[in-house]
Amino acid sequence: MGPSGSGKSTLLDALAGRLSSNIQQSGTILINGKKQTLAYGTSGYVTQDDAMLSALTAGETLYYSAQLQFPKSMSIAEKKRQADITLTEMGLQDAINTRVGGYGSKGLSGGQKRRLSICIEMLTRPRLLFLDEPTSGLDSAASYYVMSRIASLRVRDGIQRTIVASIHQPSSQVFELFDDLCLLSSGETVYFGPASEANQVRN
Repeated sequence: MGPSGSGKSTLLDALAGRLSSNIQQSGTILINGKKQTLAYGTSGYVTQDDAMLSALTAGETLYYSAQLQFPKSMSIAEKKRQADITLTEMGLQDAINTRVGGYGSKGLSGGQKRRLSICIEMLTRPRLLFLDEPTSGLDSAASYYVMSRIASLRVRDGIQRTIVASIHQPSSQVFELFDDLCLLSSGETVYFGPASEANQVRN
């Protein structure tokens, strides 16, 4: 968490291994205490911009993504079932036949589009999920709904996962959903620890 330009997205990209090769970085990134690269399918990354085809419905968008992400050995029926489960987890079951929409065409709300983007990355059940500004452009009610759905993914089907999100200015309700907090200012870490103890930080 931090103001614009504090380095939130850059830190997120560094942790996810998405930094450009011409950017110099130092330090060590450990996964479960070991220095290793993220294996394919073990992590997901939700970008700040929702890149989806406006003419497709929410269901079609996720079904298409399931066809691309799951192995050919998985049946079409099972791929669709997994997509439907994921849509329900993010509260989009009632919007399954609603077009994504875009400029000049009605469709999903901003919060629904953001949740659909999360669905795409959650299809393969990654153990590590990165989200860049998941509440950007949303009002307080939509922000809380999106973040509460994200928080519910921490433990699902008996599997624990780590969720790392960058956020600019959360409401008090959203802040209460956080377990740990990394507070950035001008590219420097000013606090890292339990979110509940962050009020002890002083300028």
